[in-house]
Amino acid sequence: MKFVGAHVSASGGVENAPVNAHEIGAKAFALFTKNQKQWFSKPLTQESIDLFVENCARYGFNPKHIMPHDSYLINLGNPVKENLSMSRKAFLDEMQRCELLGLQLLNFHPGAHLKQISEEECLSLIAESVNIVLDKTKGVTAVIENTAGQGSHVGYKIEHLKYIIDRVEDKSRVGVCIDTCHSFTSGYDIKTEAGYKKTFDEFERIVGFNFLKGMHINDSKKELASRVDRHDSLGTGFLGEEVFKRIMNDPRFDDIPLILETPDDSLWEKEIKLLYGLVE
Repeated sequence: MKFVGAHVSASGGVENAPVNAHEIGAKAFALFTKNQKQWFSKPLTQESIDLFVENCARYGFNPKHIMPHDSYLINLGNPVKENLSMSRKAFLDEMQRCELLGLQLLNFHPGAHLKQISEEECLSLIAESVNIVLDKTKGVTAVIENTAGQGSHVGYKIEHLKYIIDRVEDKSRVGVCIDTCHSFTSGYDIKTEAGYKKTFDEFERIVGFNFLKGMHINDSKKELASRVDRHDSLGTGFLGEEVFKRIMNDPRFDDIPLILETPDDSLWEKEIKLLYGLVE
């Protein structure tokens, strides 16, 4: 069974996110547990935590189908020592927020080398960062998102994800989120039937579907292998509808959060219906 949703607003408090998800017909959702443009925010209140748990239960959201995203400021592979330390503290704070909310997943962009160190050194720093934070928390899985490879971002190759996972000590608490737009623009031709098969066969061989914890379902404003991260609404970008039909009928993507991050939130309800309508 598929669990489709979107990255909904938590404006006014995290407790509003499950309500907003329910209103668009979602069966899964993502959220920011704090302001994504700030390093640190006020701690979650007990009232907010209790209401969040209450609203998730009321609308039937299972924690394994809720995939928060960390702040975009965080770079766990930052070559500058002080900035790396700041990122690690912020990531720990995000993981602890998930713990308090009873959530099991935290999605993050792996990081960027800022053209100051090699990709391999950056990937090693990311794995080290994850190990440090997992050691100080419990119950929450660090979910690495593949990237488009824009600028100096790592994580645009399946091998990068494997490199990080191999160096994370607690394999039970590391996973992967595949973004369809990022996959395409980083060079994986998931649009064609042959390219889709090749990409996911490669993912199974190199990483393994046991590590797949979620997906971001986005069309792309940019061409194959452009290395540019620009999401588009479903069916209006370079990916088109066919790849999403394949995903919705592929049992390998059952029982994980399939999260829309398409740019027009007024279309999310329609896009969720569209995706479920593709199930044969």
